[in-house]
This record gives sequence, structure tokens and C-alpha cells, in this order.
Amino acid sequence: MYWILFIGIMVISLIVQTRFKNKFKKYSEIPLTSGLTGAEIAQKMLHDNGIYDVKVVSIPDRLGDHYNPADKTVNLSPEVYSGRSIAAAAVSAHECGHAVQHATAYKWLGFRSAMVPMVSFASKLTSWVLMLGVILMAFSQNYIVLAIGVAALAITTIFSFVTLPVEFDASNRAKAWLSNNGVTYSSTEDEGVKDALKWAAMTYVVAALSALVTLLYYASLLFGRRD
Repeated sequence: MYWILFIGIMVISLIVQTRFKNKFKKYSEIPLTSGLTGAEIAQKMLHDNGIYDVKVVSIPDRLGDHYNPADKTVNLSPEVYSGRSIAAAAVSAHECGHAVQHATAYKWLGFRSAMVPMVSFASKLTSWVLMLGVILMAFSQNYIVLAIGVAALAITTIFSFVTLPVEFDASNRAKAWLSNNGVTYSSTEDEGVKDALKWAAMTYVVAALSALVTLLYYASLLFGRRD
């Protein structure tokens, strides 16, 4: 059953990733009526929300756009930073949505940020500890190492699900601000923004489901053998 789920999740993940990239490409080719660049949109959204201590910077990574709460920077890829398209507007506003969350002490972002050090440590343990744990359990009935691996995997899985409300909320803030502040002028542009952000969000949903299936698989090995 788990192998069927694994394969299903892999297929869905591939479909979602491909769909997201195609949507980004499509909306990158549709110019905004306002003619604003992603960087200009980001700066405007930050200022409209009373945020003046966050910098908007360009990074070389394609699709590597993110908000860094540690140094308060909105990091935009070149096609978003300089782009004047629906895709550039959607991505830049979404990342600024995270900056607004930070400025307003959005609880899910705070919870997610608090988990980062623990998740960073757990993710380093997960792969080799799980492998070693399965081997030890098979040959010596020692389940302690596998239990540690499952616990680490549980932490990263929880983190994946905590990420979901953070991402959905940032997208909702982006869509509302773009529509209400004259950045997207038409229903076509509004729908394009919604479509682009929907598929971006789906990548996080699939990642969370994949993490959950993996956790359930190793947990079944652990508790099944112990029983």
C-alpha cells in the first residue's frame, strides 16, 4: 500500500511541478497594464503596509524567490525583480506577504521560524539514521536508532504542514493587495495572479503529503516490528 502511495505522490508531484513551471512561463509572457516591475511592486506593497526596514534585492537563482526574516530582505530572481508581467507581480507580492506577516507577528510564521533550528538539525539526521535504524532492527532487533529517525522525520513533517498556512496566507495577502491597489487592472490579470499562486501553493501541499506518507511508512516499520 505504501509503495502505491509513494508512486502516486511522485506522479502527482511531477505533474504539479510541471504545471507550476508552465504557468510561470505563461504568465511571465503576459505584461501588466500598470507596467510596474516586480521590484517596484514589492517596494510599493511594503510601503503601503508601513514597512520601511525591509530591502528588496535581486538574486541569481531562478525560482529562488523568498523572504528572509533574519536580515529582512525580499529576495527576487532576475525575471521577477526586473519583470513587468503577471508572474512577476504575483511572486513579488507573495514574498512581500511574508514580510507583512513578519511585521504583524503572524502566529504561524512565528511558529514556523521557531522550528527552523530544530528542523535544520533533524533534516541532517533523517536519511542516514533511518537507513541505519532499519538495518539494525532487521539484524539485531534494536529499534532505538529507527525510533530516533522517525522522531526526526516527524519534526520535518510537522514543519511541512506548518508551512501551508504561512504560504496560503501570504498568497491571500498578495492577491488582495494587488487587486485593491491598482497594480492589476483587469479581471484577466487578477485571475492570472490567482492561477499562478494556486499552483505555487500546490507544490507545498504535495511536499507535505509526501513527507506524511514517508513518516507513516517508517512508523509502520518501527511499531510493526516492535509488536
